[in-house]
Amino acid sequence: MTITMFFSKPNKEALNQGLAKTKQSLWARLGKAVAGKSQVDDAVLDEVEEMLIAADVGVETTVKIIERLEKRVARDKYLSTTELHQFLKEEMAALLSANEASPNDPLPLPYIMLVVGVNGVGKTTTVAKLAAQYKQCGKKVLLGAADTFRAAAVAQLQQWGKRVGVDVVAHGMHTDPAAVAHATVQEGLRTEADVIIIDTAGRLHNKVGLMQELAKIRRTIQKLMPEAPHEVLLVLDGSTGQNAFVQAAAFTNATAVTALAITKLDGTAKGGVVIGIADQFQVPVKYIGVGEGIGDLQVFDRHAFVETLFGS
Repeated sequence: MTITMFFSKPNKEALNQGLAKTKQSLWARLGKAVAGKSQVDDAVLDEVEEMLIAADVGVETTVKIIERLEKRVARDKYLSTTELHQFLKEEMAALLSANEASPNDPLPLPYIMLVVGVNGVGKTTTVAKLAAQYKQCGKKVLLGAADTFRAAAVAQLQQWGKRVGVDVVAHGMHTDPAAVAHATVQEGLRTEADVIIIDTAGRLHNKVGLMQELAKIRRTIQKLMPEAPHEVLLVLDGSTGQNAFVQAAAFTNATAVTALAITKLDGTAKGGVVIGIADQFQVPVKYIGVGEGIGDLQVFDRHAFVETLFGS
């Protein structure tokens, strides 16, 4: 049996406001790059490279874009600054083309999601926002408080559960996260929940520790539902720039991350991190956070994202 989720499309006004700092930074640097120019030359290429690095697109992805731009200039012999603008839009959209996931596809019932990420990235808040949106879709949601190592993490999720109106399975601090995950799935099956979201430990473990803990959680869940978890969502703080790349590397190396949620884009000019991480790690971006409200965790739409960044 499957269920289908119907998330709303990105709110353009909220997206525009959330990406305002990145957009302003890009336009300021792009304006500097092409000031007084009628065509793309070496000086423009250098400025564009600095612009992408400053937006935390990442070195590898920036090099890829610049190399393609150089080939375009060499091929066409002439590339106007207007064409440069369109080129950057197309390249960024292309880099994101294989890295966009749809939450509206039919899902198995119950749909079990593990949420991972370090402390401070908005992981538990993201869990709550997801729960609220699934509930608004008419789905029965159950949360599991398996981040049992951080002070107040369990209490925080319980508070969110009350606020959103969904049940939370919790065993308290310093208990076995795998046992909490097992109990959550067991309760979800008993109560016929549609969606089960398990908040996991938010420490940046060493690779071995992270693998062992997440592997144990997987094994305990699979005793009840062999095909679970259906999703491992990595939450990253977009405002941390290169730190987000480091965290993505640690978690994707340690476990089978299937989707990304990139939060706090409204407080930074480093929104290019979305493009760089999606390109470098080849994991689909499923959600972006552009504000503090429940509805500000938006389904990622690459076209809306790029159009907002480069829109006038």
